[in-house]
Amino acid sequence: MLITGAVLREMGASRPYVSSQPLEIMRLHLDAPGESEVLVRVEAAGLCHSDLSVVDGNRPRPMPMLLGHEAAGIVEAVGPGVDPKLLGQRVVTVFLPRCGECPECRTDGRLPCRNGSASNGHGTLLSGDRRLHSETGTVNHHLGVSGFATAAVVDVRSVVAVGDDVPAVVAALCGCAVLTGGGAVINAGQMKPHETVAIVGLGGVGMAALLVARAVAEGNARLIGIDQNPDKLATAKDMGATEVYTPASAVEAGVIADLVIEAAGHPRAFETALEITAPGGRLVTVGLPAPDARSSIAPLGITAGARTIIGSYLGSSVPSRDIPIFVDMWRSGLLPVERLATRTIGLADLNGALDELADGHAVRQVIEFA
Repeated sequence: MLITGAVLREMGASRPYVSSQPLEIMRLHLDAPGESEVLVRVEAAGLCHSDLSVVDGNRPRPMPMLLGHEAAGIVEAVGPGVDPKLLGQRVVTVFLPRCGECPECRTDGRLPCRNGSASNGHGTLLSGDRRLHSETGTVNHHLGVSGFATAAVVDVRSVVAVGDDVPAVVAALCGCAVLTGGGAVINAGQMKPHETVAIVGLGGVGMAALLVARAVAEGNARLIGIDQNPDKLATAKDMGATEVYTPASAVEAGVIADLVIEAAGHPRAFETALEITAPGGRLVTVGLPAPDARSSIAPLGITAGARTIIGSYLGSSVPSRDIPIFVDMWRSGLLPVERLATRTIGLADLNGALDELADGHAVRQVIEFA
């Protein structure tokens, strides 16, 4: 079938992206779903820093590639071996499928799936195949999803079904921002209701972590938002942060937290996060810095203060288990996921939206398809 999608042909385009236009909106051919695959009509897709990191070259991927990994839509066809009951259901896409067979898949979410990570790196689906083609050749898949398109073929292990009552925008954001940020709070950080929690980096993942921490705290904890951007500090305050600081002012004020979530993906943010982690506290880092980024820390403070540093990819989540948990939190009114969507855009707006994201102005910009 023919689809319309946003394809990146080369990484490292110059800024502003609204001028260099790294993403080309084009027509592509999408193959029918193969064994254990489904065809999803995409309804909504969020623009995440992981997309920007491919555009600017910080996360090298095979080119050309149809970007987008945080999406939701309706299953319109299923391949061999897929339960036909999925037809017509709204699903959330997951950017790291779990094969269920490798040793990493038996770590209860602590480690990323070996086979899913390998296929993501190669630009394929979990099967090793590609289903996208342009006039000039095969197009790679982004993190097994390629959600910046009117439709996508994905492995069935890359989707989680949710009810029709869940709006597409809410469903899409549960697949990355909420799963990563919320999972860092609940799975990796194992937050307790009375604990002081600080979030360093208030993009989509950081704001999602704040919302989930607020839900867990039930109004009984200090929730601290930290970011360089004053607009994001104001938004965090509006979303339930009891205190907000810039990184410098947090250190100057002597902020200390039992649980710190680092969601900025910057080496200086990691240093700030460790500095404000209380003795005996936990620092969970979910940000994805450039591969050559380095931080300078004092190891003695980790040893003498019995501080724990926890790496967490995808919020240490098992998507099939955790997405329904977050959806139920949304249903109960505890988790207002829709507040993360600060702007609705179209495919044609993506290059300008990349500038908004790179400049630190956006929380989550979401494409809504007709």
